[in-house]
Amino acid sequence: MGETMVENMSPYTGRPQVSVVMTCYNYGRYVAECIESVLAQTYENFELIIVNDGSSDNSEEVISRFLIDPRVRYFSQANTGQAMAKNVGIRNALGGHIAFLDADDLWDRTKLEKQMLLFRDPHVGVVYSRARYIDEQGGPLNPRWGERDHLSPKAGKVTEDLFFDNFVTFSSAVVRAECLRKVGFFKGSLKMGIDWDLWLRISVYWEFSFVDEPLISYRLGHSTQMSKNLKERQRCSDWIMAEFVKRNRSLLSTSTIQRAWAYTFCNRADNCRRTDLRLSTRYYLSALRTHPFTPAAYTGLAKNIILGLNGLYRTYVQPAVD
Repeated sequence: MGETMVENMSPYTGRPQVSVVMTCYNYGRYVAECIESVLAQTYENFELIIVNDGSSDNSEEVISRFLIDPRVRYFSQANTGQAMAKNVGIRNALGGHIAFLDADDLWDRTKLEKQMLLFRDPHVGVVYSRARYIDEQGGPLNPRWGERDHLSPKAGKVTEDLFFDNFVTFSSAVVRAECLRKVGFFKGSLKMGIDWDLWLRISVYWEFSFVDEPLISYRLGHSTQMSKNLKERQRCSDWIMAEFVKRNRSLLSTSTIQRAWAYTFCNRADNCRRTDLRLSTRYYLSALRTHPFTPAAYTGLAKNIILGLNGLYRTYVQPAVD
């Protein structure tokens, strides 16, 4: 599916080093602050491409206030989904590097300045950073999943580590345009995990680097956030892993593939323990069938057994209170 309507209201006439691709779908309450965080960058050689993907709120009205800035280019279209909207921005980018930013996130002022220094290494294709997490109102969050080892940042040849989990926060990433010309853009067939799929494809040919400090504020928990759709997220994750193995089997050992799938099953078991104890247990057993030497699966099963026994105790043994 392609663009339905494109409107370029404020073309950038120079040749920027970085093209910032920002997509917006019904983020009118956040997009102004997001745009301001880009325009305030200490690194000045950039253009900002905003793609309004069929928003039905006041996004266009908010964005229009910034179009007097010659660095801002604007495209409006009927809704096509996040992958296709981002691809519109990439296709129209003039810069030799593409930086991605979702319209509900924020950048620190020195983000691009610190990241662009790392592209002096010609082997580096992607530079990202750590993130701080904020809630719908901008208050600080400390999500538990951020503590997982496989989510800690990695540098160099990262394919094996990246196959376990996506440790690259999307709105922190800057990519050589050459990488996208080589491996292609975002896959329109995926509703979620489009960035993980792209990072994996790029990792086959280029190294990754990161700035070891939080240069973005990543917003979690608001009602329009797509990552809440758990079943679709799992379906896309399964496809991404299976497809990558099919196309790049020689890059991953059998042990890595097995351990990565076991890790995935354990994460799913952890996530559904409070809502569906039986499903959680099935996921842990799947992890052990995939890779029997997975300590997290044994620990998780023990927790589930204890929870199950406690539930039986409360139901059948504990005396009623008058």
